[in-house]
Amino acid sequence: MTYIGNHITHCVLQETQDKILDIKKKSEIKMATVDNIRKGLIDKILAIKNKDFLVALDKLISSSASESPMVELTDEQKLMLVMSEQDINNGELISQDAMDKRNREWLNAL
Repeated sequence: MTYIGNHITHCVLQETQDKILDIKKKSEIKMATVDNIRKGLIDKILAIKNKDFLVALDKLISSSASESPMVELTDEQKLMLVMSEQDINNGELISQDAMDKRNREWLNAL
């Protein structure tokens, strides 16, 4: 591969890694917030003694859980899934340990 080809490949990989890192950070922040809310709600529910209130809360939670909309993927997420499928089909796989090592090296180089 030529220098220009290598450079373009490097730029595309860098941009993809940046997008993945950004998505991962946003996901981790969102999950931390969701986990905190969930834990707080559990603590509050455990303190409730009113049976009628708990029955009403159970109905509310049960009905809203079944009506949850499906998550719509962004174009970038769909593209990442397509690229992942292509990698799997082409046998372009590495172990999780190797990926973790590569990511640590990449992050340390920043």
